[in-house]
Amino acid sequence: MNKVIHLTDNYYEGTPILKENLSDVLRIASIGKLHNAEDMLVFPHSFSDLEDGIENLSILTLKDCEYENGKCVSAKACTGNLMGFVGVNETSISIHSRFTHDKHNGVVEDTGKDYFLYYMLQKVFSINVFEFEHTSNQDDKILDFMLYLFPYMLNKALVQGMYKEYQCHYYDDSRVKGVIEVSKYLRNDVPFRGNVSCRMREFCFDNPMTQLIRHTIDYIKHHPYGAFILNSNQETWDNVNKIIQVTSSFNKRDLGKVINANRKPKVHPYFIAYKELQLLCMRILCHDSLKYGENKDKIHGILFDGAWLWEEYLYTILKECGFRHPKNKTSKGGVRMFEKPEDEDYFDNNSRRMYPDFWKEDHILDAKYKHLNGKVGRDDLYQVVSYMHCMKTDNGGYVYPNDNNNKIKKYQLAGCGGQIYVIPFDVPQNADNWVDFSEKIKDSENVLKSIYYCPSRKN
Repeated sequence: MNKVIHLTDNYYEGTPILKENLSDVLRIASIGKLHNAEDMLVFPHSFSDLEDGIENLSILTLKDCEYENGKCVSAKACTGNLMGFVGVNETSISIHSRFTHDKHNGVVEDTGKDYFLYYMLQKVFSINVFEFEHTSNQDDKILDFMLYLFPYMLNKALVQGMYKEYQCHYYDDSRVKGVIEVSKYLRNDVPFRGNVSCRMREFCFDNPMTQLIRHTIDYIKHHPYGAFILNSNQETWDNVNKIIQVTSSFNKRDLGKVINANRKPKVHPYFIAYKELQLLCMRILCHDSLKYGENKDKIHGILFDGAWLWEEYLYTILKECGFRHPKNKTSKGGVRMFEKPEDEDYFDNNSRRMYPDFWKEDHILDAKYKHLNGKVGRDDLYQVVSYMHCMKTDNGGYVYPNDNNNKIKKYQLAGCGGQIYVIPFDVPQNADNWVDFSEKIKDSENVLKSIYYCPSRKN
């Protein structure tokens, strides 16, 4: 029987784990760091080769462990920024947003109201996650999340063009091209009948990568929501048809061969987005074998870093206000710290450019997902003040998700002057359903927009 544990993110006091679940929870906690979780999809870590610190996060940590005869018999599970679903053996753990309704001591009591997590996913990935509310099986939710992310990854990859690579093709006809296959020629074409067996490497679209995508499309078509997923918008529909058109050699019976050909991630200097798509397709096609196979103690699932998801969600709002969103993980959009480039040679690379979460003329804004409640840590304060000084701006601030009815606070800086704003973003806590939540959180979005459309109103 599948045992489900419902937790919330960033619960440091620890949630007691029942004895019958403890052995599986210990296995999840033993992963230690995300880079050791081979069968997990973690956004954005699993889809990036960059060192961003996320790989050092843990899914769970344990505290107040009690031992008998060297064996742990009691413990509490603590969570961090990670949200999503994890499965091992007969135990499933669902880590919800801490803004989920009806929670007590880090445990979610009503599992159908994780509206904030679903809403951020919908905004960031442009997907419709409403159906997750009605999915009760945790393993099905893991798969559903991956299926709904497929159009996003597919469209992102095809922006770079259709993937192509060299493939060896064999011919046996009168048009000699490439390398003559002597053994095949002797076997097939002697006595001579006008044909010659030959082999040629050709640059083509029908290859193991596009075949993998085609098999994933075929898999999704047979899902209850398959038609909706693959027809969610015109771009997805067009890209699905493009893949179907170029994979003329598609055969359902070749699935095992195609999976084996894609075991090693593709590393291509141009088609870099296909590595992400390849990883997602492999997880989708191998999900059933992982779930029902002989993979005892294999930990699988899908997780989202809450801090990253919150930051990306905020950008969907703030970009309308003219804010820029530097990508420190990809070194894009940074601002110089030194006026003279040659002065940078005296400092390490991290000092050469600044990457505030969001900035525009005379404004610096830092996104904070962690518990803030109006109190800013020293390092966070120094970081924003440094950005303000180097970029000659008078306004800096922090925006964080709020469920405690906190109000905007303004603090005047000494010395060079300037103001620091601590801005709570109200997450609705009394929504009756998904539609009600969506309408209420739009009010919070409009409040944030009004602050930065009209800076003079910040009093």
